[in-house]
Amino acid sequence: MNTHPYLRAYLAGVFIPTLVLPLLLTAFIVVRLAMQTPFPIERGLVFPMALVPALWGLWNVLWVGTQGRFHQPLGVHGALLPLLLMPAGATMASCLGLLTLGESSVTWFGVITIPYAWVAVCFAGALAGYYLVWKYIVGFLNRVLGIA
Repeated sequence: MNTHPYLRAYLAGVFIPTLVLPLLLTAFIVVRLAMQTPFPIERGLVFPMALVPALWGLWNVLWVGTQGRFHQPLGVHGALLPLLLMPAGATMASCLGLLTLGESSVTWFGVITIPYAWVAVCFAGALAGYYLVWKYIVGFLNRVLGIA
């Protein structure tokens, strides 16, 4: 009997972003409409809403597929994902005119300026957060689905 481990791995991977991204969308809509912010937040949501869940699922499929040949802890594997997502998101935002790279800061939507030091801190936080989510939540789902 074929148990479809890659399908189960994909479903375990998409679980977390599928739950979290609609909550973020709700928060962004409240900020945009209720607080009447002057910049179009929804333009910056296309990349995460469209690609992040699929990439999480494919990243988990990659981990399951390489288990027999190359053993890497799931948390470390998950912590590598922001190394792909953040540069890809920044490149996409720059191409769409949502992000401007300056000498000492980044400017989102032509309104929000963030120094590179804060970007580095956020990136380190993303690595730590991804490590924990992948180690504990995605790892739990992989064990429940019998693919870990």
